[in-house]
Amino acid sequence: MNTNAIQVRPAHSDDRDRILAVHLDAFGDDEGPVIVSLLEEMLDDPSAEPIHSFVAESNDEIVGHVLFSSVTIESASESNEGPTAQLLAPLAVPSKLHGQGIGTHLVKETLKQLAASGVQLVFVLGYPKYYSRFGFVPAGVRGFQAPYPIPEKNADAWMVLELEAEAVKSVEGTIRCCQSLDHQKYWVE
Repeated sequence: MNTNAIQVRPAHSDDRDRILAVHLDAFGDDEGPVIVSLLEEMLDDPSAEPIHSFVAESNDEIVGHVLFSSVTIESASESNEGPTAQLLAPLAVPSKLHGQGIGTHLVKETLKQLAASGVQLVFVLGYPKYYSRFGFVPAGVRGFQAPYPIPEKNADAWMVLELEAEAVKSVEGTIRCCQSLDHQKYWVE
């Protein structure tokens, strides 16, 4: 699919059912229902605010979705207010459209929009080969711990991206996410 024909825009409330369908399809029969349930909880979770929910749309069809929810950084030195940070999760593209660059286009465009809105850091627990293409780097070695311990063999899957230069130098600590995502089962990458 030609990504030039894809419009990336903030999601609207009337997109919800189509967004959930995209995630159900993208994650399949095993993981799909779990991801859809989590996504519904996150969308309704006040502790996730501010939420940034974006869709990729082509010919009035939603061909991708990504959600960013607010996180805080619990630091040993609470002397100053930390950088504004978001967590990227989940990201989905319908299975029939995998490998066509839609997810890449969606992430690139939404990261630009987040940067313009003042978000300084973005965290993700995901595939290092995929997310490193956007500039994400391992977060643990930079002093950012996930809400729950990540197994050593998957440590590089916990990543951070600076949307504002030098933002990682201002703080380190444990990331605290929204209540609906604050369960160990979601952090076993």
